[in-house]
Amino acid sequence: MLLGSAAAVFGLVALPAVAADSGSVDSAAADVAADGDAAAVEAVIVTARRRAEQAQDVPIALSVLSSETLDKTGTYNLAQVVQLAPSLYLGSFNPRNTTVNIRGLGNNLGLANDGLEAGVGLYIDQVYFSRPAASTFDLSDVERVEVLRGPQGTLFGKNTTAGAINVSTRLPTFTPEGRFELSYGEYGFLQGKASIAGPINDTVAFRLSASSTQRNGLVKNVVTGRNYNNLDNTAIRGQLLFKPSDRLSIRFVADWNRQETDCCVLVYAGYGPTLKPAALQYPALIAGLNYTNPSQNAFDRLTDINDQAKANQTLGGVSAVVDYDLGFATLTSVTAWRYWDWDPANDADFSSLSILDKSQNADQQDQYSQEIRLASNGDGPVSWIVGAYAFRQTIDAQGLAQYGANSAYWLLGPAQPSALLNGYQARSGASSSTNSYAAFGQLTWKVGERLSITPGLRYTYEEKDAAYIQVVSGGLANPTPAQQALKFAVARPQAYAAHNNDGKLSGQINVAWQQTPDLLVYGNYARGYKSGGLNLSGLPLDTAGNPVLARAVIAPEKTDAWEAGFKSQLLDRRVIFNVAAFWSETQDYQANVVDTAGGALRQFLDNIPKVRSRGVEVDTRLAPINGFGVYASGAYTDAEYVSYANGPCPLERIGTTTQACDLSGRPLPGVSKLVVSAGGEYRRPARALGLAGEAYAGADWNWRSGFYSSASDSTYSRIGSYGLLNLRAGFRAENGWDAFVWVKNAADRKYFQYISGLVGNTGALNGNPGDPRTVGVTLKASY
Repeated sequence: MLLGSAAAVFGLVALPAVAADSGSVDSAAADVAADGDAAAVEAVIVTARRRAEQAQDVPIALSVLSSETLDKTGTYNLAQVVQLAPSLYLGSFNPRNTTVNIRGLGNNLGLANDGLEAGVGLYIDQVYFSRPAASTFDLSDVERVEVLRGPQGTLFGKNTTAGAINVSTRLPTFTPEGRFELSYGEYGFLQGKASIAGPINDTVAFRLSASSTQRNGLVKNVVTGRNYNNLDNTAIRGQLLFKPSDRLSIRFVADWNRQETDCCVLVYAGYGPTLKPAALQYPALIAGLNYTNPSQNAFDRLTDINDQAKANQTLGGVSAVVDYDLGFATLTSVTAWRYWDWDPANDADFSSLSILDKSQNADQQDQYSQEIRLASNGDGPVSWIVGAYAFRQTIDAQGLAQYGANSAYWLLGPAQPSALLNGYQARSGASSSTNSYAAFGQLTWKVGERLSITPGLRYTYEEKDAAYIQVVSGGLANPTPAQQALKFAVARPQAYAAHNNDGKLSGQINVAWQQTPDLLVYGNYARGYKSGGLNLSGLPLDTAGNPVLARAVIAPEKTDAWEAGFKSQLLDRRVIFNVAAFWSETQDYQANVVDTAGGALRQFLDNIPKVRSRGVEVDTRLAPINGFGVYASGAYTDAEYVSYANGPCPLERIGTTTQACDLSGRPLPGVSKLVVSAGGEYRRPARALGLAGEAYAGADWNWRSGFYSSASDSTYSRIGSYGLLNLRAGFRAENGWDAFVWVKNAADRKYFQYISGLVGNTGALNGNPGDPRTVGVTLKASY
């Protein structure tokens, strides 16, 4: 991927070799195993620059998690990868409202908007996944995960301004193999995985894999007894590899993924005073309705919602990757079609009160992409890659907000009749299309034995069209003009169309100096670009209550990223020590913003004039000594709104007339200033049940400092620092059997993943507690 990224900050010991097929870029990457007690840290082969290289020889930001690392730590989704990669953050209220950030940049926390493109790209088997919800599915039959920092685009695919996550699944093989895994744990956790591969004939091989994850809900409804926030994930993937010769390989992939969950219910997390009159704040409002929360302790995980909660989604597609060796270069074609269907239901007041009984937005998304690359072969003084990329996406969305018998009392004040908003509905429809075209290229010039210079350029042109309509109905019939104005203050009709087209040149340049075989020093500058966005959830209102049509299109986003770092191997390569310093500035940062001025919840896209992220990342690894190996990595990130005079107000500053607050100089949400990951594993030869093998025990610890979970930096949304400890111990037999006991969150740390204000800005807080301590066992077999 790009050189517009910082030095690697994460690595794990004991990364084993995986058989690779030489016919494609993905297959060229395999973890290179060393002997168990070798003197040097094991090398890891990566393809970050579209050619196989050792990670320590590549002057780019690269965190690599091998299949063994993922398996032994029980990491089966990207939310858990966050615990192993300090610069990565994933926040999710529900799958559609998912935020993925690297070094604090990507997208702001908040409600999703279909007109906003991701700042961090997700790629699986070289195919770009457009919607952030894709990052909430389970990882299935994965060979490795790479996390890249900084602007991407001069080597492949869709351009992104903050970084990329590149996932590679295992390839079909011409040698029969099988992998089977079954896990059982507390709270009804049950997970099964299976994968088989082998030859069909001399030129065609296959791979079939499937996984299923189940777990009971952790939040209980005290009225109905039903549990919410469960897990129910299914993934199926099939592959064919056609290799008629050493020069040509064609890989076909089809996958289908489904989640069907009773999710995502937030629980009462406390109260914080606002500037509203006391009669319009939470204690007085619930007293007037004789309402009592199911619990004052969020970690009791209790609710009393009186409407449906579900988060169902389906993701799937097909792709074909063709690699043809022309001799002087390799021609690659990546063709893909994908879809995503989102079917939610939310009781948005998260209580038995009837304030906002339904607030949901269904989506149907289709995407088509075609990428062509030509990459030089050989190891001459100049290596290069050129390519072209085309992407088309369509999204159709249907929104519903339905208000209940308590809505007028809660949102407009006790003096209003309940019939004013009882049954009031706002139904919306949005459709959009995006056509994106790009040409890119990058070369590396080796100037002598030590110096290399790598420039890269990309030109992107995009066209976007959208239409939005919202209609309202119900509530009090024949209202007075004043009452009608109050109804429209909560939700009003809107209809508009938007169009945007723009193009821009972006690129990067990297300079690397190989001081010694064990010391690589480098510097990098990159310019990232994201085209203008379209508001697809309605527009903000002016002082007269009318939609501001000029806000239908927001400006493009531009990022300048600098970094410098070194990669070193010390003590006869027994120790790896890597350091990178970075500084990124983004103009017109595109973000989801929640309008906190009124009683109803509104969200829209906006440009933040300027944000900045700077910091230092460190990665160390120690080669196994007498069976014991350790790693430690950390990231210090100082990310802030440099200029944001017209930002949303934090809950504690909201009154009856508050419109905007100056957030300049405030931290960006979702960013911990300090994140540390550390761990180790001890392995020794042993015998069990008559089988030869090795016994092992390991621990992984992740600690992050406090951060804000709302874009307004409300004091009430601040999540305190916490650390999570995971443990495991087991036995691995030489014949392929493996059994181990694991403990997630071993210290049973109580922490929040997300905290936000309740609808109406009354001072009530709702949150999503992190998972409690969970004990389980895993049994694995392979041949």
